[in-house]
Amino acid sequence: MDEYNRFVDWDKMDVTVQSQDAKELTCTEFQELKQLARQGYWAKNHSLRAKVYHKLISNIPCRTVTPDANVYRDIVVKIVGKRNSGSLPLPEFVDNSLVPTYCLNAEGIGAVRKIILCIANQFPDISFCPALPSVTALLLHYSKDEAECFEQVCRILACNDPSKRLIDQTFLAFESSCMTFGDLVNKYCQAAHKLMVAVSEDVLEVYSDWQRWLFGELPMVYVARVFDVFLVEGYKVLYRVALALLKFFHKVRAGQPMESESIQQDIRAFVRDIAKSVTPERLLEKAFAIRLFSRKEIQLLQMANEKALQQKGITVKQKRKVFCILFSRQNVHLAVHAENFKSEIVSVKEMRDIWSWIPERFALCQPLSLFTTLEHGCSLSRFYSHSEGHEPTLLLIKTTAKEVCGAYLSTDWSERRRGGNKLSFFGTGECFVFRLQPEVERYEWVIIKHPELATAGSEPENHASPASSTLSSSSVPSDPSDRLSPFLSARHFNLPSKTASMFMAGSSECIIIGGGDGQALYLDADLNHGRTSHCNTFNNQPLCSESFQISVLEVWGFRD
Repeated sequence: MDEYNRFVDWDKMDVTVQSQDAKELTCTEFQELKQLARQGYWAKNHSLRAKVYHKLISNIPCRTVTPDANVYRDIVVKIVGKRNSGSLPLPEFVDNSLVPTYCLNAEGIGAVRKIILCIANQFPDISFCPALPSVTALLLHYSKDEAECFEQVCRILACNDPSKRLIDQTFLAFESSCMTFGDLVNKYCQAAHKLMVAVSEDVLEVYSDWQRWLFGELPMVYVARVFDVFLVEGYKVLYRVALALLKFFHKVRAGQPMESESIQQDIRAFVRDIAKSVTPERLLEKAFAIRLFSRKEIQLLQMANEKALQQKGITVKQKRKVFCILFSRQNVHLAVHAENFKSEIVSVKEMRDIWSWIPERFALCQPLSLFTTLEHGCSLSRFYSHSEGHEPTLLLIKTTAKEVCGAYLSTDWSERRRGGNKLSFFGTGECFVFRLQPEVERYEWVIIKHPELATAGSEPENHASPASSTLSSSSVPSDPSDRLSPFLSARHFNLPSKTASMFMAGSSECIIIGGGDGQALYLDADLNHGRTSHCNTFNNQPLCSESFQISVLEVWGFRD
């Protein structure tokens, strides 16, 4: 243990890491490594964990020229000089992030700043990397000297495997990860998401904290267990753990008054004190119980979010005040004012509620009226002509019984033409139907809520990208980032029948929205009459009356 003892304050360290006999790790197979990491095989032996970290990081594919320990020894004196290491300024790209000390001694705390400054010297392309202080501090616990820690961090930063994402190094990558996390919360933590929308002025600002929870607030014993699995399985693990943290926060704090004026501060405090309510083992157990999308699907969602940011010119960190005006979800909501938003079906407040359900990249947009039966008449052909060319769209329906329901539709209605004159099914799992009156209810697709109904679930992570399919090449863009709804298409699931994988369909005779084992909405060609079908295994509350007369129907697009 002595060789990895230099920077550790053992009075702060969990005593169990000192009491375990040394073990050896001989396996090299990914599946076995994954199981051992999740089980915490090397978590209770400091020396073994150090050796495993060194082995895993040494196997990361890197750029041809990646700074190593010798480079650090050559540059550290020149860069640091005789300055006090404890007061060294951090580079701008860490954005005044927390510099966790974890269980480091005084020498280790100063060494973290020295290492980060040397990394900044060797990686001028890094523009935003708030996780770097935490990763550096953590690895220093398991390094023989500063140079070794420097080399290990550099290898993580210099990873050149396009399929292996490790640490965000640009503001664009970081902010798109926050949007992606928001999308995942919307899918997998709906109760927590509802709370965030209710109590926060800026939902995205809350979700932008997700990496801080992991690399800043989480105690040493927890973050080390997360890092064990992260080095084996990659970035997706971080999403899993952050979702689990949010689930536990909502469970523990449900119904309790906020302890501060900010939900952000409450979540941070909960994560800091997580040992009071959740063990590291329970946290990981919860994280891996989440039936998350495949890595390929998450990667495509991240690409779509990055593209949305680029299209709005948001690629670099801006002054917070300006940034909030440009980017805040809440400000997007407030842009739906009575003077520029008029609907005969929903109020401004109801439209804001709907906006809280849609994917993050489209929450940057404002609603744009495309079609209304009051103005354009009850014609399905006119419905198509006004809706086509827009992706996504929002359908709102008010019945003569004053019921209000609708659907978020991820795909351009022009896709219906792929089937010729036949009824053609298309769309993605981002679609959902909802009810606003008499009660608010959102209905996820059953294959998202209950993925066990799929024979094989989503595609294995080592299969082809979801952007590829059995569709003709003319129907799928060559660049997967061009797909505005890039993941969870019906074809990603091996389901027993076509009807079990419906998302949206259209012909000259009718429109079908939903289907499978959940809510389905059928609209006739005259747009005067509709009906619903429903399976009780999904939700006991119907979308609306089984058969209904349409009073008003509206279609909304999304305007930049």
